[in-house]
Amino acid sequence: MPHKQFALDWVERHGQQLSDWHQVIWHFAEPAFREYKSCAWYVEKLREEGFTVEEGSGGMPTAFCATFSNGEGPLLATYAEYDAVPGNCQAATTRQMPRDGLSRFAPGHTDPHSALGISALGGVLAAKAAMLAFGIQGTLRFFGEPAEKLRASKPVHAAKGYYDDLDAAISFHPTYMLPLNNTTTWDTHCGIAYAYIYSFTCADPQNWIAADSYSPIPQNHLAARAPGANDALVHFYTLNESLRRSTLPFTGLWSYNEAILTAGQATADNLPPHLAQIQYLLRCDSIEQAETVAKVMDNNAAAAALATGCQWKKTWVCKSRGGLANHVLAQATYDNLAAIGAPRWGEEAIAVGREIQANLGLEPMDRPFLPATEELIEPQECERQLRLQMPAWQKHLTSDDYPEYTWHCPTVRLLVARPMLSAPAGYVYPDWVANALGGIRETIDPMVQVAASTIAATLVDLFTRPELLAAARAEFEQRTGGGIGGEQWQAPLLPKDFQAPHRFRWPEYIRTVRGEEWWIPARDDE
Repeated sequence: MPHKQFALDWVERHGQQLSDWHQVIWHFAEPAFREYKSCAWYVEKLREEGFTVEEGSGGMPTAFCATFSNGEGPLLATYAEYDAVPGNCQAATTRQMPRDGLSRFAPGHTDPHSALGISALGGVLAAKAAMLAFGIQGTLRFFGEPAEKLRASKPVHAAKGYYDDLDAAISFHPTYMLPLNNTTTWDTHCGIAYAYIYSFTCADPQNWIAADSYSPIPQNHLAARAPGANDALVHFYTLNESLRRSTLPFTGLWSYNEAILTAGQATADNLPPHLAQIQYLLRCDSIEQAETVAKVMDNNAAAAALATGCQWKKTWVCKSRGGLANHVLAQATYDNLAAIGAPRWGEEAIAVGREIQANLGLEPMDRPFLPATEELIEPQECERQLRLQMPAWQKHLTSDDYPEYTWHCPTVRLLVARPMLSAPAGYVYPDWVANALGGIRETIDPMVQVAASTIAATLVDLFTRPELLAAARAEFEQRTGGGIGGEQWQAPLLPKDFQAPHRFRWPEYIRTVRGEEWWIPARDDE
């Protein structure tokens, strides 16, 4: 098919450009809800490429929705993510060190979402070039999806109707676990994610039961101080940990993780902390499980607030559905991946891998990269291996918010290998190694090329093979009982008027008289 080959040739010709673009986003390394530079870069680039761009889509300042039309035809979508993870600042080098001028507590791209986004962008621009060269009709939609680490944008876009008119979508992610590597997801998609912030406020400490009613000074030094917000947060956290067994007993693989956003607001003296906030992200297999955990945590919050003279409030960050399979699109995308081939780590990449091993005191290997990264695995075999790790009743594994797309149109989940080093028996590489490999051109560019090519080829197929799109749509209709609104269809879990909580004290870069820096400053002794 000449139009497909044209798209693949476009990716190859623009390999250096994609590499350069990736370096920009990788070095921005902005965290969730604070991806200002990254979002602006995408918006400017897409407008240069002839896309109409809605900035701040869904009421999220660092989200966007970009559209390119070339006549009547299918509406196909993919997306970029670009949020980095605080505490993972690593230079694109073979030794452990933060990026220049930054604290090691600053963010870094761990997955890396920087390469996820540029791969998808490369695929979309290659498909667009083929559309113009061959007169292919249809529309491309490219979303900017911020705050994936909080599962926070796609549920909002879905609730507000951004996905309702899509004919098909492609979700790409670099490999994050085996066997999900150089393949497409078959049945076991990512599961439910709930995220919420609990705020504890000590608004009236003078009414604490042990206050000194004989002094005109509230909370004076002779009075028993109201415990305040910090104590409430600590008690709440402790209750959550100690009651895990009673939250979802004997129900397999589920987890939640926490992050303290604010604490304190009392610098000294006998004043109680007025505000403390903690965010939780819950991953589990079903909405019923998620609701059970959330109710237990609400009870814990109420108990902690009562014990410490505080009030509590819960603010939702996200409610994300579990994924819906589409075998037709999964197979078609895998066929394109198989035709293109898995990434190959060339001599320059091998030299980088060997240098990292030497710097860690290991004997450098002739072939330092994990063999699986250069091998394909058919989606059905991947599914078989994945199920060996799970209880028979479990439907989903891990979490990501891409499943939101799967309930609105046929969607494929593509996974392409990122660079991963082989390890001597019993050895585990430190986290910085994977982060560095995601930023070094020689090691990350092969993944970007393969992913962009596969996305481009699949988009072209969907535009030019109506029978493929029809079959994928028929499967979507069958699985949902009639499409959007069908008997087995699952509606967005957030209300249409939901407001993303981007105004909270999320970690971010700040500008002071010292210049721009991470909000936890670098120290000379780091």
